[in-house]
Amino acid sequence: MGTAKTFILLAMLTALFMGIGYLVAGTTGMAIAFVVAAAMNLFSYWNADKIVLRMQGAKELTPDNKSPMLRTFAKDVASLAERAGLPAPRIYIIETPQPNAFATGRSPSHAAVAATTGLLGMLTREEVAGVMAHELAHVRNRDTLTMTVTATIAGAIGMLANFALFFGRERTGLIGSLAIMIIAPLAAGLVQMAISRSREYEADAKGAEICGNPLWLASALEKIERGARASVNVQAERNPAMAHMYISNPLSGRGTDNLFSTHPSTASRVAALRRMAGDQINADVSPEMRRAAGPWG
Repeated sequence: MGTAKTFILLAMLTALFMGIGYLVAGTTGMAIAFVVAAAMNLFSYWNADKIVLRMQGAKELTPDNKSPMLRTFAKDVASLAERAGLPAPRIYIIETPQPNAFATGRSPSHAAVAATTGLLGMLTREEVAGVMAHELAHVRNRDTLTMTVTATIAGAIGMLANFALFFGRERTGLIGSLAIMIIAPLAAGLVQMAISRSREYEADAKGAEICGNPLWLASALEKIERGARASVNVQAERNPAMAHMYISNPLSGRGTDNLFSTHPSTASRVAALRRMAGDQINADVSPEMRRAAGPWG
């Protein structure tokens, strides 16, 4: 059902994009919009990870890194990937005090996960494991490609809607062009929100299974929300179209968390994870991860 819903919502985004093209330039504009959408999706498929990581200022974590904490972090991610039945992803670090993380890549074999320095500094090892298990769940569900394509089309709809104001007035009039400029991005944002929210709940559930303890992720989400509101993620603020890829809304540091947030409420996610914990706590957790009590360091 989740895959079918996502397909339908992506089709709605593409249809909206083509519809605006029709309003701007008739059937020719619709055909051009379709070609552009197809080209953008193809480009996103091959370059999704590079685009997102570069825009967020992420730096790859190399094996020769001398930080004991980062080496342990990389080891834990590789262990979680093995438990999830995935190839070990490339690991990136983002220099920002805001705690957050995301995953990207067109497939599990081309995946990358990124964590902020704020995440590693604020959370315990178990909580970080819960967060990275959530991101690996996105990789396993192939959400990373879906999210990037969604962001690309949604951004293009916003640009095309502005284009309509200047070049579509002969067909729609000034009022019609203004309506397109305002309503189209809102509609695209709502579709983007619907896709992201459903994927977050699924990744929470699967991530809890991967790390073995739903309470690790529940505790991490609460800390991340508090930390995100207390600090600003400059890279995310510069590229807000990518905000939905993070585990928690990275824009809330400036009070932009609102009705159109792409993330479900933390309270709802934590409640669902705690219900899971009633059925499964520490099931099939490796002895090494079970001993990882307390903060880093």
